[in-house]
Amino acid sequence: MEAAFLVEFNAPLQLREVPEPSCGPRDAVVRVEACGVCRSDWHVWRGDWSWVGVRPALPRVLGHEFAGVVEEVGEEVESFRPGDRVTAPFRIACGRCELCRGGRSNLCRERGVLGVDLDGAFARKVRVPEAEANLVRLPDPVDFVAGASLGCRYTTAYHAVVNRAALRPGEWVAVFGAGGVGLSAVQVASAVGGRVVAVDVREDNLQRALQQGAVAAVHAGAVDPVRRVRELTDGEGAHVAVEAVGLAQTVQQAVRCVRRGGRVVQVGLTGREEQGSVPIPVDRTVLLEISYLGSAGCPGWAFGGLLALVADGRLAPGRLVGRTVRLEDVNDVLERMGRFEASGLQVITW
Repeated sequence: MEAAFLVEFNAPLQLREVPEPSCGPRDAVVRVEACGVCRSDWHVWRGDWSWVGVRPALPRVLGHEFAGVVEEVGEEVESFRPGDRVTAPFRIACGRCELCRGGRSNLCRERGVLGVDLDGAFARKVRVPEAEANLVRLPDPVDFVAGASLGCRYTTAYHAVVNRAALRPGEWVAVFGAGGVGLSAVQVASAVGGRVVAVDVREDNLQRALQQGAVAAVHAGAVDPVRRVRELTDGEGAHVAVEAVGLAQTVQQAVRCVRRGGRVVQVGLTGREEQGSVPIPVDRTVLLEISYLGSAGCPGWAFGGLLALVADGRLAPGRLVGRTVRLEDVNDVLERMGRFEASGLQVITW
């Protein structure tokens, strides 16, 4: 089968013919029908995030946002059969540790991340270890492109908005960054009853956010976004801010734009300039009892709620797909991401 390998950081991926993955007794092999090309793939390709331990051994097959069909299962797998339509969290969990048993499989340290610690889904087939703990069935109304679009963007946004921020209907949500994760957060927050203000520096992203359910859009390059969010929320500020950029400036703006008792959910990881550390207005978080929450990925048990929103039409991940491409086009997508020219989600299909 053909697979796209990272063999050198910040250099074109190499397409190679390799043997199909073997299936262990607790594993599944999935035929990939669609796989998103995520901003996280771009960061890994560049060699970013080594400061938090993200440094794949090379060569490595990238890709962690996939949907496909089970082709083979190990003899110890009981819940899945060949022909099942599936996806999986990007962090592969062991299903047995304290974190997994406590419902926080997204933090499991035993297995690792597809496309970083394990070969990923920029390939026709991918092996999913511990299939019972990691495979998630796709409802029939959810096609493969939509399933891949859920990837880490929608699942991350859903976990951040619903599980971490515990957003309640009618609350104001300021989403900083209207890229893949940010636009997903706009859709999710709107679907569960939030009133969303999208903040970005690109007019096309802001227009997309309005189309996906935001009630207002703020161009951070033209106005002070903190002041504008407060104006839109009767001077009080948002109940929740979702930071999906990872820049020092936007992190501080997110903290400053929430009201007393508000919640800030940090989703964006930093880039080379910040390298994992940004200053936060600590006194404000103390005096106003602002909760600053990290949010990473999404545990497998939470996929059901997200997929139900997709299946009944309240969420439409397919609307965010900018284009579908072939595997041989992946280097063009990564280069366009580096120039911030990739609009919407980019999905590889077969």
